Amino acid sequence: MEPAIRGLMVAFGDGLRWSFVMGGLGRDLLDEGSGRSRQLGSAATARLVREWLTAAEVAEAPLDPLVWFESPLRSTFPASMAVKAASEQASDGGYRYLRRLREGILCERRRLDHAEPLVEEARAAGLDVERFRIDLRSHGITEAFAADLDATAALAQEEPAGGDVHGSRTASGAVLPTLVISNEAGERRVLVGLRSLAECRAAAEELGAESSGDRAPTPEALIERFGRVTTHEVVEVCELPGPRAAAELWRLAGEWKIRVRRCLTGELWEKA
Repeated sequence: MEPAIRGLMVAFGDGLRWSFVMGGLGRDLLDEGSGRSRQLGSAATARLVREWLTAAEVAEAPLDPLVWFESPLRSTFPASMAVKAASEQASDGGYRYLRRLREGILCERRRLDHAEPLVEEARAAGLDVERFRIDLRSHGITEAFAADLDATAALAQEEPAGGDVHGSRTASGAVLPTLVISNEAGERRVLVGLRSLAECRAAAEELGAESSGDRAPTPEALIERFGRVTTHEVVEVCELPGPRAAAELWRLAGEWKIRVRRCLTGELWEKA
């Protein structure tokens, strides 16, 4: 759902305040057997790889699920708590750090499920590393994550009946991603599962959010703002049809203004 998130950030700017709630997809993701040499025969591994590939197809997102063969993650809980620790000091609510973890795990096959690699990602995200390290071990972060799990479990009651929902389910039955938009009058919209930028933008406008009215950014401007982007993010946020988006990105790469980082099912683009 990153294209929609970034599209809303571009369209509404400071008109939206963001809070990232960690759903804790799995305390123990690979609960069948032990060790890092699990094969695809593991039902847990097969389920996760299938789920990832399905999500990548629906979302047109770059993905490399070979992490499950090279260095499988035991749990999403450490990364979720790290995002809560990042949010304690980051002005963006921890979004930049969260994006780094997503790219690291989903695209770069990195095992970000224990403390030291998560601390190094905080350094790369420009955070105060010593403060981050202390926060990560604190009771306050544990309590904040527990509150997020409770809030996520409550979302299980918000799912529309009979809907065809694209997303992952937590142990409590809640669907991730879910976007909750609310205004100061207490009105809210709950968008369950993977939704398009157009749907999310319409919901925000229904609740009174006002867009900046600026023209859609160029691919180069989008990369300047966010650092790395996917091709589909350029399609959605820059309002360019798929072939035109890809052609413009490759043109910029040919002029050495940006460079491509290949992933198994797509590309990430960044400043050269």
